[in-house]
Amino acid sequence: MKDDSAPARKLLQSGIVFSVISFVTGLGHLAFQAVMGRHLSGLGQYGDANSAISGFMALLGLAPQMAIFAITHHIAHFNASGDHSRLQGLMLGCRKSLFRLTVAGSVLAVVMVRPLGAFFHYSDSLMLTTLACALFGLWGSYATALCQGLAWFKRLALIGFLAMGLRVTFGWFITLKWPSAETAVLASGFSLLAYLVLLFWRKDLVLEGEPVSPWNREFARYFGVSAAFVAGNFCFLQGDLLVAKKFFHGGSLDAYSAADTLARALPQTVGPLLTVLFTSRSGRRGGGLVAEQLKLLGLSGFGLLFGAACLFGLRIFCLRILGRNTPEAAAMIGQLSITMVFVGLLQGLAFWSLASGWLRLSLLYGALGLGYWLTLLLLGHTPAALLQTMPVTAGAAFVLLFSFWLTTLRRQNSVLSILRSAAP
Repeated sequence: MKDDSAPARKLLQSGIVFSVISFVTGLGHLAFQAVMGRHLSGLGQYGDANSAISGFMALLGLAPQMAIFAITHHIAHFNASGDHSRLQGLMLGCRKSLFRLTVAGSVLAVVMVRPLGAFFHYSDSLMLTTLACALFGLWGSYATALCQGLAWFKRLALIGFLAMGLRVTFGWFITLKWPSAETAVLASGFSLLAYLVLLFWRKDLVLEGEPVSPWNREFARYFGVSAAFVAGNFCFLQGDLLVAKKFFHGGSLDAYSAADTLARALPQTVGPLLTVLFTSRSGRRGGGLVAEQLKLLGLSGFGLLFGAACLFGLRIFCLRILGRNTPEAAAMIGQLSITMVFVGLLQGLAFWSLASGWLRLSLLYGALGLGYWLTLLLLGHTPAALLQTMPVTAGAAFVLLFSFWLTTLRRQNSVLSILRSAAP
């Protein structure tokens, strides 16, 4: 029987190291928000910039994102199995397929940008700036898929840290001279130049052999489920920003954007743990690694609750850092934090389900995300209505998904045996 103790320790260490570096990177992004909060003094500019960066830009980049998880899953599987010849052929085929999907996604973004911009009330200049940065971001996603699939977490953490440095430095200079939502978005696009550091490891990406097309029946099925997962992820984590942009204006949009930026940091902070979990579980779903994978899931849940408590207690201090300390923004932190705890827990279950091949649960997650976003769009026409709707709807979605996840977990006798053996 194969000893899993070494891979298990390496998995947990990778998750913790990746999370620590990403946490430091997150503090840097908080500094960028502080710069924007002070430099973008025009009414509504701060809210417009954040909704464009975290909402509209992400929406335009959804198409290639839907392929990333499917490609990461399959690369991780063959990388863990030690089938190097198959891995090389698959990587060559995946790179070719992802390249085509990125081109197609770029064309789709160009076609959809105007109707989407009009629906969510974006100005033409902000819309075009966001489109340009989103197109650049699609190629960053291409590199991220390769790094995740090959478990290059340290390199991915380095890229994220460098991107943060570029974003803060360039953002400070450009918004100081030309303070506008457009220049703030441009700073986020400029940070993507950090992906050029992969050129130092270009030899590791040069593979010999014949490309093997990943597009078999299993991959196509998994791609469809990944699409549902990515759509659900976007709706839960960023959909509310687009709702706020459509219905809120001026000071209300600025206040909501500041509070939401702090609350969304909760699931983003534990996100690296889930990234490591996804890659590990995609590679191996049995043996001693299961207990370590569950520990990563538990750590992410603890991090969410601890972070929410700290954020609520320090909400005035955090808003002062952003330069957006208003009574309206402070009053929103509590409900937004509760919502994002549920969102983070939902993401953890969804990552586990997708990596485990529990396709029905992944489809359910996508459906719940779409239902969540449509509910916000229908009922969240004012800040008070949106804040009342979000925690209730997210909480109900978590209860439903957790019930199905627990039922599926109980059917996995191997998982239960691992839990019993790992118990003190």
